[in-house]
Amino acid sequence: MRRSFVLVLDGVGIGELPDASLYGDEGSNTIVNISKALGGLNLPNFESLGLGRITDIVGVKPVNKPIASYGKMREKSAGKDSISGHWEIMGIIVEKPFPVYPHGFPYELIKEFERRIGRKTLGNVVASGTEIIKLLGEEHVRTGYPIIYTSADSVFQVAAHEDVIPLDELYRICMIARELLQGEHQVARVIARPFKGVPGNFYRTPNRQDFAVLPPKKTVLMLAQENGIETVGIGKIKDLYSATGIKYSYPTKNNHQGLETSIRVLNELESGIIMTNLVDFDMVWGHRNDVEGFANGLKEVDDYLPKILESLSDDDLFIITADHGCDPTTPSTDHSREYVPLLVYGRNFKQGVKLGIRETFADVGATVAEFFGLQWDGPGKSFLKDIMG
Repeated sequence: MRRSFVLVLDGVGIGELPDASLYGDEGSNTIVNISKALGGLNLPNFESLGLGRITDIVGVKPVNKPIASYGKMREKSAGKDSISGHWEIMGIIVEKPFPVYPHGFPYELIKEFERRIGRKTLGNVVASGTEIIKLLGEEHVRTGYPIIYTSADSVFQVAAHEDVIPLDELYRICMIARELLQGEHQVARVIARPFKGVPGNFYRTPNRQDFAVLPPKKTVLMLAQENGIETVGIGKIKDLYSATGIKYSYPTKNNHQGLETSIRVLNELESGIIMTNLVDFDMVWGHRNDVEGFANGLKEVDDYLPKILESLSDDDLFIITADHGCDPTTPSTDHSREYVPLLVYGRNFKQGVKLGIRETFADVGATVAEFFGLQWDGPGKSFLKDIMG
């Protein structure tokens, strides 16, 4: 009986990719820049795993004998969003970037959307989610018109006050948008962004829901499920894979709940693949350029690492990585095109193996497939033999 646990720190990049300039992300280096901005990070458990061996991080020493193997991964897909990142981790390379709308969505598309939902809309601009509800929240409450906005990412976001448009109705509206946004307008995600409060004090609630496009090819998760291997998604994993390849799903409201749920599942599931997304790094701190909050989030995960390691059995494979960067120290409030960290631990695996720079996130999926004896013919190169004892 064996398990693989893939922990995705959403937005925790570790240095700009060679093509970062094409995305306007020169100088992005999420972990390193945060450590410099704060004069150092205190992450003793990440340090023991080998985080400081991947790159120079102020406050995180490059220990001589890390207990995990370490490296970093290059994103081969076009883009820098959560969909392409997660899909690539489990074996799908996105060749053509999802469309983005720096000037808002086409007039004809918005009019058809309004016709289908039976309501007019507000916004249709590029905006921060917290700022748009400050700007248009009062008008939304008065009119009942949902707020439409996007970002530098391929997203169609619908914000609505929960007391004006109930959650079920908001989700229905987003499903209509998902059906509409096809072909040339097939954005990666439609996102429900509910909020509450009163004018001058509106705030987003944790009831966000993502409606992603269907993966165009088989993922390692789908292959595992076809072969009778249990698959568990924690956080927004089910949304990112559009419910494919996931048998059990545990949505979470924040990183704390994601970590607690992961430990509970590790203590209950006898065999299978567990994949957890910790979204607060991206949603709460990265997009809001909250450097201290981001650092505190890293510390929270660091504090949980001993509990996670204790919950692993001798045959388990534990992988920590990310899906893109979201550097809160730069003027941008969007994702950043970065390498992602790779830490690989298991009691029966070698310690301190330098895994180098992997050419694709898909190496994780290929490794998980080989770990379970699956015949994977998709992208990625397994590093399982490199870490076998």
